[in-house]
Amino acid sequence: MKRQGASSERKRARIPSGMSGAANGFLMEVCVDSVESAVNAERGGAGRIELCSGLLEGGTTPSMGVLQVVKQCVQIPVFVMIRPRGGDFLYSDREVEVMKADIRLAKLYGADGLVFGALTEDGHIDKELCMSLVAICRPLPVTFHRVLFILAFDMVHDPVAALETLLTLGFERVLTSGCDSSALEGLPLIKRLIDQAKGRIVVMPGGGITDRNLQRILEGSGATEFHCSARSARDSGMKFRSRKRFFSSIHCENLLKLLKVKLKSPPGFSFLNLFSQT
Repeated sequence: MKRQGASSERKRARIPSGMSGAANGFLMEVCVDSVESAVNAERGGAGRIELCSGLLEGGTTPSMGVLQVVKQCVQIPVFVMIRPRGGDFLYSDREVEVMKADIRLAKLYGADGLVFGALTEDGHIDKELCMSLVAICRPLPVTFHRVLFILAFDMVHDPVAALETLLTLGFERVLTSGCDSSALEGLPLIKRLIDQAKGRIVVMPGGGITDRNLQRILEGSGATEFHCSARSARDSGMKFRSRKRFFSSIHCENLLKLLKVKLKSPPGFSFLNLFSQT
C-alpha cells in the first residue's frame, strides 16, 4: 500500500529551518494542522508553530499523535491549542475536564507551550478557570488565544481591562486582531494595547496578515511577534472519486488543505509568503 508523500516528508523533516523574522527583529508564528504544514512552516522561516486541528471549526485541540510526529520533524517551538470544540469560549464542567487532560497529555508529548482562552457568559475572562488551567500548564508558557477568525480575546467585553487581567493570571502573550475583522483594521487598538502592556506581556497581532500589509502593521503597532495562517488546496492522491458519498458538509474529501510556504524577503524584513510550492 502506497502512502502518499511519506518518504519525502521524513526526508524534509531533517532540513534545518530557514531564516526567520526573528533575525530582523520580530518573530512569525504560523498556525498549522498537519505534519506536512509544520515542516513547510519551518522551512519557510517560521519562528514558532501553533498546532491545532479542525481549522474549519476555527481550530481545536490536535491529536497527540500529530503532536508527537510534529515534534520529531521540526526544531522550532510547538505551541499546542487547547480547545475541546468549535464555537464559543464558554465551557461546561466536562469540557473543562477534557481541557485539563489535554494539557497534561500535551506536556507529556513534548509541547513547548499551550494556547487557550475561556470566557464567562457576560464576555469577561473566566479568571477562575484560566488560573486553574495556567497552573496545570506550568512551567510552560501560555498564550490567550486567537483561533483563525474567532478570537477569544477579541470577544471580551473590555479589551483594555482584559489585558490587565491576563497579566495577573500569568499569561505570557495574547493573540488579537484588535477586536476587528483583521489586524490591519484593528491596528489602532493593537497599538494601544502594546503601549499599555509596556513589555509586561506580548501582544501578538493576528488575523489577515499578508506580505502586503505586514510592514504597515509592523510599523504601526511596534509589535515584535506576529501570527498568521494560510492554506492552499491540493488535489488528493485518490484515484477513485465517489460521486455519492461525502464525509463532510463542504464536500472537500478530494482536496487537501495544506500550508505551503516560501520565504520572501522584502527590504528590511522577512515574511512567510504563503502559497503553493512547485
